[in-house]
Amino acid sequence: MATKKKTIYNVHEAKTNLSRLLQQVADGEEVIIAKDGDPVARLVPMPKQSGVRQLGFAKGQVWMSYDFNETPEEFKEYVEDG
Repeated sequence: MATKKKTIYNVHEAKTNLSRLLQQVADGEEVIIAKDGDPVARLVPMPKQSGVRQLGFAKGQVWMSYDFNETPEEFKEYVEDG
């Protein structure tokens, strides 16, 4: 199993070179950001989204009242004519 290359940058270097660090991550490198020599963050690539939606995933989980489209009596004077 191949070991990922890890590089450590201090906060100032990371801020100055963010675009370059993001490219390194995109190329498969793990980037560690340290503050005062102590690692505080790790930049890793985001997992790829499949892009395929699953239709009906919430089937049976949504309920709607039979009278959802009726205006409540106390609001009728505000929304209906006459």
